[in-house]
Amino acid sequence: MAVQKSKVTRSRRNKRRTHDSLSSPALSTDNATGEVHRRHHVTADGFYKGKKVIDLGED
Repeated sequence: MAVQKSKVTRSRRNKRRTHDSLSSPALSTDNATGEVHRRHHVTADGFYKGKKVIDLGED
């Protein structure tokens, strides 16, 4: 049977799950449209860094 060599302190025992919480995604505003979007992602209108990169056809 496994027996621990010394007592595990509360600080070592309780810090196991401190990194599990997720932070909210970083948001930025597009220069051309003023739309709020996730950083380093194309906006819903197809703009990236103020330039039109995807032509979305009218449905």
